[in-house]
Amino acid sequence: MQETLEKGRAGKLSPKTKSATAPVSLKVLTVNVHKGFTVFNRKFILPELRDAVRQEHVDIVFLQEVLGSHAKHSLRFANWPELPQYEFLADSIWTDFAYGKNAVYPHGHHGNAVLSKFPILHYENRDVSINTHEKRGLLHCVVDIPGSSEHLHVICAHLGLREIHRHMQLLLLERLIELKVPATAPLIIAGDFNDWRMTGHALMTHRFRLHETFAGMHGKPARTFPARWPRLRLDRIYVRNATTTHAKVLSGRPWSHLSDHAALMTEVAI
Repeated sequence: MQETLEKGRAGKLSPKTKSATAPVSLKVLTVNVHKGFTVFNRKFILPELRDAVRQEHVDIVFLQEVLGSHAKHSLRFANWPELPQYEFLADSIWTDFAYGKNAVYPHGHHGNAVLSKFPILHYENRDVSINTHEKRGLLHCVVDIPGSSEHLHVICAHLGLREIHRHMQLLLLERLIELKVPATAPLIIAGDFNDWRMTGHALMTHRFRLHETFAGMHGKPARTFPARWPRLRLDRIYVRNATTTHAKVLSGRPWSHLSDHAALMTEVAI
């Protein structure tokens, strides 16, 4: 599959030289932002979403369906930001960000993004689209965490709607991990997996040997869709070489009105 890079506030990759003296605690959040609109695209709520994310005081944010640009929306909505949505959300809180362009159309494009309070040393967006109608990607970032003996690897994922496509995309994810993530490095994979039958979850936990944070704390992955009355377990946070200390579904107000997916927040020690 094709690999593409998108610009962001990222530095250069270099080996870790310092030793960790104690586990480092990180708070991460994942949410499908639905291009900054409420359910059925009735209202543009990106500024409210930014306020809600800020209030959680998280270190790393995983975003799916975030717009890089949209020429028509920018003319239609008076409060449409001049910056790309991921940069508008990052603002001055998350000093580094990375964006992976997945879907391109006449008026703009959208994809996955990662916002980080720590330096993003390197990133790449891997195209895992199975057909031309449903564009999907895996955004892989290498993050320098002060006090950690190894770089943190994070992957923001948005998988397809068909199970056969998701299975193929998970095999591409497995290959990405094998090639790019050292066996001893801490790893966080978060996003919208569209895995309502839980077959992908079984593959990731048994074959990939990843641990889902909500399953570890509460027995099963969290229900996240639809946001107002969550029934399906679509969104996940998986870790390797990290310990989950807290996991929470952000499903009440204002979150239940900011996207069609509930947001997930977890705290891990690496």
